[in-house]
Parts: sequence; C-alpha cells; structure tokens
Amino acid sequence: MSRRELRLNAFHMHSPGHTWAGMWRHPRDASVRYTSLDYWTSLARTAERGLLDGIFLADVFGTYDVYGGNADAALAGAAQAPNADPLLVVPAMALVTSQIGFGVTANLTYEHPYQFARRFSTLDHLTEGRIGWNIVTGYLESGARGMGLAQARAHDARYEAGEDFMEAAYKLWEGSWEDDAVIHDRERSIYTRPEKVHRVRHKGPFYRVDARHLAEPSPQRTPVLYQAGTSSRGRAFAARHAECIFLNGHTKPIAARAVRSIREAARDHGRDPYDILMFLGATVIVAPTRAEALDLRDEYARYLDVQGQLALVSGWTGIDLSTLGPEEALAYVKTNAMQSLVENLTVNTDHRFTVRDFAQFGPLGARAPFLVGSPSEVADELLSWAEEADVDGFNLTRVVVPETLEAFVDLVVPELQDRGVFKTRYREGTLREKLFPGTGARLKSTHPGAGFRRLAA
Repeated sequence: MSRRELRLNAFHMHSPGHTWAGMWRHPRDASVRYTSLDYWTSLARTAERGLLDGIFLADVFGTYDVYGGNADAALAGAAQAPNADPLLVVPAMALVTSQIGFGVTANLTYEHPYQFARRFSTLDHLTEGRIGWNIVTGYLESGARGMGLAQARAHDARYEAGEDFMEAAYKLWEGSWEDDAVIHDRERSIYTRPEKVHRVRHKGPFYRVDARHLAEPSPQRTPVLYQAGTSSRGRAFAARHAECIFLNGHTKPIAARAVRSIREAARDHGRDPYDILMFLGATVIVAPTRAEALDLRDEYARYLDVQGQLALVSGWTGIDLSTLGPEEALAYVKTNAMQSLVENLTVNTDHRFTVRDFAQFGPLGARAPFLVGSPSEVADELLSWAEEADVDGFNLTRVVVPETLEAFVDLVVPELQDRGVFKTRYREGTLREKLFPGTGARLKSTHPGAGFRRLAA
C-alpha cells in the first residue's frame, strides 16, 4: 500500500485531440465541443465531485509537422490541432467550483516576465489562490517560425533562458509589493501606500525589467510551480524551481529512475526531496468488471487515428517516423525536442520500440502506465506504481470525454477512499496549502523564489 495519500489530476487540453489521436470520432466523445464554456464547466464539476487535486491543462505552441515534413496528419486527425489558449477557460471553471486547482501549461520562451507575471497574478486572484503554472520552454520548430524566428532555441539554451525568466518573475511576484502595501483607506483616499511598492530592476542575459509589478499581491503570489522536463538539463531546472513534476515512463524502473534523479538533484539544491510532488501520467480504463473494461479498451482502440498518433510521437521526439518501416526500431538521436522521451524509448529500455508500437492503443503506445480493469484492479495497479516508482500521484489522461473521467470518479475514487489512500474532503486554503499542508499559501522558505521576497518593513 502506498505510504502517502494519492494525488490526482485530470489531464486535459484545449483541443479536440490530446494524447490519443482520433478519440474525438467516438460517438460518445464530446471533445468537438471544446470551444464552448459549458464543456469546461462540466469537466470542472466532475473533477471536483471526485475530489481531484487539480485539472492539469497541457498546451503546445505550434503544430506537429515533423511527420512527413508537414502538418497534414496532425490537422486531419486533430492531433493537438487546432488548439486554443488554455488560460482563458480557467476563470469559467473557477466560477463553478470552489476547491479544485488548475495547473496550466504556459510557454515562457515567447513571453516577457513583466506581462506574464500580471497574467498569473490575475488568475490567482480570480481563482482565489487555486492557480498553478506548468513551466515549459517549447520545443516545436513550427512555433518558433510562427513567432518570426529562424529556429527554436537549442534544448539546453531554452533552460538557460528559463532561469533568467524565473528570476525576473520571482522579483515581480515576491519582491515588488510589500505585504501591507494595499490598505483600502477610504477616509484618506489611499488605496495603495506608494512607498510600499518597489521597482524591479532585472538585467539578465535574456530578459530585462525596470518596473513595478502591475498587480497587487495575490493569495499565493507565485503560482504553484509545475514542470515536466526530465532530461539532464530539465532535471536540474525542475529540482531548483518545481513544486510538482509531471513525468512519464512506460515501466516502473524507468519512472523510478527519473523520480530518484530529481529528488537527488533537489537535495543538491538545498531542498527537501519530498517538497516536490511527482505526478505520473496514466491512461485508465475502468468498468465494474474486468471483462467490461477490456471491451471498452477494444472499443476505444478502433477509433485511434494511426497517422495522427505518429504525428504526435514524431513531434514529441523530433524524429520523423514516416521515414521508418513498421518494424524498424527507433534509434537514439539527439534532437531539439523531448530528450527525456527519446532516451526512455531507446537507451533506457530493454524493449525494441518500433513504429508499429507507437500506433497501438495500449501500454507500448502510452509512454506511461496503461491500466485496464475493475475498480479494485485499477486501484491495485495505481498503488503499485506509486510505491515502486516513488510517485505521489497521477495525471489521468483523457481518452473519451467525459466518460473515462466520470468512470474514474464513480468507480476508482471510492475504492481508493475505502483503502484510506485518498481524501474524503478537501483541505481548506489555496492550491499550495492543499498540496502541501502546513506550509502556508506562499512559497516555502527553502524555495529559491522565496529569496526575492520583500516583507513588510
């Protein structure tokens, strides 16, 4: 049995297609309605009914055009294309809920800290402290070209720019406004005490700021920080900044190795390794009986768009799978895309991954746990992965919307609660206070961002 309470997020995207291409074609799938607000409010209500910790919204900047040298397969199969801004649906979901958190992916490479910090402060206010940021640096060349650049930054250089961005953002969130700057004094006509609001002067190798933060202090100041990089450079970045990490791994040893390396790196940065929560991606298909769950799996598999799926994997790895035969094994190549995924599919595994594997709706195509069974069987597997890989919880990958999430909420959550490994009610407080009880709404003092904090004089 897991020694920690499991954490769970609903893993979604502001797109008709997400991790499994083609599921939008399923007759019971509602993903084509992703542009409507009630699609998102319904998702939020279901996730909060299941006491999930958060809704984790993925995003990608650009289109998947590595496969075949064009974006045709991605566009035809709705493989994360089209995709809309995930930040804009958060206020609607926050309005119809009161407890669940929102971890939103946002690419810092094409942002500036000054405007970006205001956007997340605004979301932290509107959600009453329930916002988190999944820090990504972007890897698609199509996104770089869309922004007028000749090519994307090199893999490690993206993280160097990220370090500079984070320092500027911390200064704005933590160091510009003192805690007692805003007083709302109607009698003296003073909303903010000017002497309590300080100019941020940041001159880094990539970003410069000379300004006061535009937003008044929000409940958490700095949003809860998620990160998903597990390459060697990504691990160093995550160990320094992340409070939660999203990772994949199709075997327990691979996932455990990634978790262990991040926890060791966190210790090297002076942080408690368990101050970082590890969320492992997982596809879960559950039904009252195993036979029914297997039937659902086979039913869903018929809707997988193979070309769209190969477009996704080609984009994630930076390797054009259209140049390989169905039985040809993937070989390690250093690319500018997701280096950790390329390593997991080649040098970190004993399995010889082929193009045919990536076109399967099953464990080999999943990049992460693929669990099918009754509620008790799924709970057994979740707890086994949590224990053996030392993860704190799971990002539940969307398959058919809304039924796969509803089935998990109705069938697996009660099973986990009966075993004493999942909460029966929400804790009070902000997202950070819910995830890290007893630490308060602000960054923990050992986090590097807290070093930029300006306390009341």
